[in-house]
Amino acid sequence: MTAPSDESLLEAHRQGDLTAFEELVRRHGDRLLGYLRRMSRNHQQAEDYFQETFRRVHEKADTFQGRSSFKCWLFKIAGNVAFDGMRKDKREPQMSLITADGGDSDCLEARAAVMTSQPGDPYQAAVRAEQAARVRQAIENLPERQRATLVLAYYQGLSYREVAQVLGCSLGTVKTQMYRALRTLADILPDKPGVVR
Repeated sequence: MTAPSDESLLEAHRQGDLTAFEELVRRHGDRLLGYLRRMSRNHQQAEDYFQETFRRVHEKADTFQGRSSFKCWLFKIAGNVAFDGMRKDKREPQMSLITADGGDSDCLEARAAVMTSQPGDPYQAAVRAEQAARVRQAIENLPERQRATLVLAYYQGLSYREVAQVLGCSLGTVKTQMYRALRTLADILPDKPGVVR
């Protein structure tokens, strides 16, 4: 028996099937949260965006017309939520609770990597954590559209056509944004062979 498609689950949700919506969250939740974590400044903000995304999916389920896949529609909503949140943050800067007590999220990640590393290899774990933190910081500093393009294509594995659907732009624009993002990262991180996951 084949699993129902995302689109049929959304239709079942429209008809009042609560388990259909839960299945959509289960199927796409991890990838969506990963995308939002890379688009936001901290985990709490990403979780807020995640909740808001699925709230909008629930409320706008009747507007889905099937012109693109459910996955593209979902990521488009998530991108809009993230962009709205980032614009709001620029107008109303907020201090993260992590940094309010003097902590640094990159430092915390490095400590966690050292603690969970293989015995006898804490130095390599610390180096990898530092490199990953530098890459994350560089990605965070990219312009919004470049960051979204890079995260969707590289980390989420969407095709350039799907990225174009999510961002509501042409395929050529996606290629241009990706080129600019990679060029900026290469300038900032010249000693790195590639993007660290």
